[in-house]
Amino acid sequence: MDAEEYAERVLQCVESVPRGRVTTYGAIAEVVGAVMGGGGPRQVGAVMASYGGPVPWWRVVRADGSLPPSHQGEARQAYLEEGTALRPSGNVDIKQAFWRPAPPTEQGPSGRSPRAG
Repeated sequence: MDAEEYAERVLQCVESVPRGRVTTYGAIAEVVGAVMGGGGPRQVGAVMASYGGPVPWWRVVRADGSLPPSHQGEARQAYLEEGTALRPSGNVDIKQAFWRPAPPTEQGPSGRSPRAG
């Protein structure tokens, strides 16, 4: 599996998540893995940590609707601006906000290099 292509497909999935909705590391791993033949939530997390700054990273959460504590403040502001459903705990309400990504396109990289992100 080509690491750069995997990263590009993860980023494509993240870019496709609509405003006010979220998906999970696992859901992205599932759809990208089906096309690429592998990968898991931790690999998606590694891609996001390395290249996720330019994409709407706050729309990718853990299965329980939470983000790492270091991201919560900035993400919360984005959730409020986008109207994302939240629970009283501050985590995203997965039942209301979850969105399942479609498999990334087969056409290859979109011209943006994950290394440049």
